[in-house]
Amino acid sequence: MTMAHIRLPATSLALLLAATPGLAQELNALVWCDHTDPALIEPFEQQFGVKVNLKEYEGTAAGLAILEQSQPGDWDVLVIDAVDVGRAVEGGHLAELPADKLQTADFFPELVMAENNMVDGKTYAVTEKFGYNTISYDKSKVDPADMEDMATLTSGKYDGRIGIYDYYLPVLGLVALGQGINTADITADNLGALKDPLMALRAASKQVADVVSAQTALATGEVDIIVGGGEWLTAVLAGENANLDWTIPKQGGLRWAQSIGVVAGSTQPDLALEFVNYITSPEGQARLATSSCYWGMPANAKAGDALTPEQKAVLRWDQQPEFLARAQLYPIPDAALDTAMQDLWTEMLAQ
Repeated sequence: MTMAHIRLPATSLALLLAATPGLAQELNALVWCDHTDPALIEPFEQQFGVKVNLKEYEGTAAGLAILEQSQPGDWDVLVIDAVDVGRAVEGGHLAELPADKLQTADFFPELVMAENNMVDGKTYAVTEKFGYNTISYDKSKVDPADMEDMATLTSGKYDGRIGIYDYYLPVLGLVALGQGINTADITADNLGALKDPLMALRAASKQVADVVSAQTALATGEVDIIVGGGEWLTAVLAGENANLDWTIPKQGGLRWAQSIGVVAGSTQPDLALEFVNYITSPEGQARLATSSCYWGMPANAKAGDALTPEQKAVLRWDQQPEFLARAQLYPIPDAALDTAMQDLWTEMLAQ
């Protein structure tokens, strides 16, 4: 019987891997940049005596393209936008998980997200981290009161001082909220209504930037505002610049959530499941929440026991009930709408 057909407790699996040269000594994970922090990965590697090979990607389309171009068994673990788990399952990229072996009992209730992580009653992923795409800013250079209204961004007051996070789903969602359209109500019919406000935002902006570039631009003063930012962008910088802050404006913000699952066709699903359970354990969650790439709220509320009061303050731990109530989920477009949204984004980038 192969490893793929048995379930071992973590301690037994760790001992077996350590004692058997060449058996499942490497785990290949397709992840976001917050998983590349050695402080997160090394404890798992040491416990199981394995090497975790990480490939970082941005955007669901890019991640799915990598999987589609890979051979079965090339990848073991996938981190993905929670709202896109269904797309990954539809494409045959995620394996069913044993729901009774997942550590979701202590999750924030809103973060179990069964509607995203389950398909046809089967669990394919588990939420690991969440936060908000909203407005980040330097409060020593802008009026914080202005950041409470998205209309201020295109009023002319901050022209040339704005950066846009380069991810079409959350930014188009924010633009929609600014127009009074809920993210769940974005359709092919009303997408055109977002074009003019999106182009106006681009005209007022200095740059469109990825995660690291957006952080750098705000930290160095190249821009004073990041649209699509949030705690994930400013928290990691707060220790060096206390003026960097974020808020959810009156129109609302978007709640991002990322999920983790086992890739279909993995040759070592037991080890991959152990990695999923390590990431969602209180200790793994605390390390993931404060990763050197970007911070975010852990899905597992027990992670609070492993975070310092200062870390919890930066994450606005005590304000989560209010924030969760004011934030909407990412748009969940079908294939046609997703293509139309990407086309609109590409048109904006070319402006």
